[in-house]
Amino acid sequence: MSMKVAVIGGGWYGCHISSSMIGLGFEVKLFEKNDRILDEASGNNQFRLHLGFHYPRHAGTRIQSRDGFSRFLERYSDLSRKISENIYAVPKYTSLIDFETYKLIMTATGIPYHTVDRCPLDLQEIEGLIRVDERILMIEKARNYFSHHLGPSLSLSDPVTTLIDRETHIEVNGEKFDYVVDATWGHLLRADFDVFYEPTVLLYFEASPNLPAITFVDGPLYSIYPTEEPKIYTLSSVPHTPLGRYYSAEEARTARDRVDTATIRAKLKVMTEQAQENVRNFPDLYKFIGPQISIKTKLSGSSDDRSCYVGRRGRLFTVLSGKIDTIFHATERILSDIEADSDTKPIDVPSSLLSRIQRKSIAIGLE
Repeated sequence: MSMKVAVIGGGWYGCHISSSMIGLGFEVKLFEKNDRILDEASGNNQFRLHLGFHYPRHAGTRIQSRDGFSRFLERYSDLSRKISENIYAVPKYTSLIDFETYKLIMTATGIPYHTVDRCPLDLQEIEGLIRVDERILMIEKARNYFSHHLGPSLSLSDPVTTLIDRETHIEVNGEKFDYVVDATWGHLLRADFDVFYEPTVLLYFEASPNLPAITFVDGPLYSIYPTEEPKIYTLSSVPHTPLGRYYSAEEARTARDRVDTATIRAKLKVMTEQAQENVRNFPDLYKFIGPQISIKTKLSGSSDDRSCYVGRRGRLFTVLSGKIDTIFHATERILSDIEADSDTKPIDVPSSLLSRIQRKSIAIGLE
């Protein structure tokens, strides 16, 4: 009889892990509390398929993004599209890194780029520019794709309220499973890693189609990135997009839900001013149309680590990552552990791993 796996959370990771396991013969049920998949952070971000250029300060994130990018194109060729021109810019005075060092890091990482002299935007105070081949994620296409491929394995509007470790299996909402994958980024159970929760406000703008994507690196800077809608762009700022840092998901949701018109106006003002530091005609090109509000779960620390990690507590796996490209790393780590277990059933779970799930019912409070 095939193994039965519960995946909790219908974001990119939950959908990819579920789809991969189904393809390998696992019986999978994907629990998603909302009425559609990709409805939380996976559907509310800057929609960038990363190659690693955004992370000169963390080699692990660059390498995982670089390797995952090509695999993503192989597996999900229709779920992203090219950008007419994608620019990374190093400002003269506000970057934490100089242009030559930035290029050296990317060359050493093996990520292809082209140095350019100009871009279509009216830029100022720029030390150097490169053109790269990152892509835009197509979220609606992805929703349709995974909804079709997951079929009856997808259980929408189905929040997890109880999770019980019975030693030989785990029960989720009263249903038995051999393994559980928590892909909620610490919104169901506290993550196995030292994390914080960051409510965010990105801003949507309307502008002429085919304006370039431009990302200013590195440090407390910003980026203007197109979406799957031809005339819609997002503005994201390292210092101004976050609404705070919280150490519980509940606190972060409360802060997210407190966002009001005054907050949005204040963010619009400071983010527009920051954009004008380098794109002098930003207000003439881009018309504000609304906010995008979400919550990110991030690793604590100063290294800017956004690579993928998989934790494990007996039969329960937890996933954390800052990039969509690393879905393959997460899936392979989980499958590798399950394969290693196959010769030693039942799983011998050390008591130290059960400090968080005490072989008893855990009531999970979700909104």
